[in-house]
Amino acid sequence: MSKSINLTLKVWRQDSPFAKGRFESYKAQNISTDMSFLEMIDVVNEQLTLQHKDPISFDHDCREGICGMCGCMVNGQAHGPEKGTTLCQLHMRHFSNGDTIVIEPWRSRAFKLIKDLTVDRGAFDKIIQAGGYISVNAGGAQDANAIPVPQQNAEQAMDAAACIGCGACVASCPNASAMLFTSAKVSQLALLPQGRPEAARRALKMIQCMDKEGFGNCTNERECEARCPKEISIIHIARMNREYIKAAFGSEET
Repeated sequence: MSKSINLTLKVWRQDSPFAKGRFESYKAQNISTDMSFLEMIDVVNEQLTLQHKDPISFDHDCREGICGMCGCMVNGQAHGPEKGTTLCQLHMRHFSNGDTIVIEPWRSRAFKLIKDLTVDRGAFDKIIQAGGYISVNAGGAQDANAIPVPQQNAEQAMDAAACIGCGACVASCPNASAMLFTSAKVSQLALLPQGRPEAARRALKMIQCMDKEGFGNCTNERECEARCPKEISIIHIARMNREYIKAAFGSEET
């Protein structure tokens, strides 16, 4: 049965990338526990609008845990306290009446803050563009058994492809590393025969782009794996490292 709770929000407000940021406190009254976290912010923004105040800027799109647009730090945890859950799928029943919730944007040099909780994650797009394509002609739909793929490989590739590029791994990592994201994009192709012809080039170019965009190095803290809403495994980082080493020693490409 639905009930209502009252909350205090401490939200990071920053008018522009170069403005000085600060925390501001807001009262979120009569919040239904059936609401999602983003719906709760919608209610607060309606109140701010009625008061002729600037609403809180935040990223969102599908609100179904698919697109990867939403995301911020909730009480120091990416996407909030629930494991394997995006911010838009986090429901207010996981909070208690009278709670104080601290809400901050992703913190990373590579993710430039735009306003309030909104950040520019275009660095991820550049990593994908650097090597995320295959040149194999797709053609028409083939029979399922036309290109035999071991079941284990197919399942691991699908697990990697589940990455939605939200940036929680970067925000959670003390080094702001994008290794989990990049390795998922490398793995989803490296595990399949269609992705093997360009595997060496892909690993080299994507890692080079990742470094160029200013992401940190992986030191096996595993916060990325713990906070990933799609529960991507760090085993993909190990696979990417192997692909990179093979490419570096087996290719003339730099």
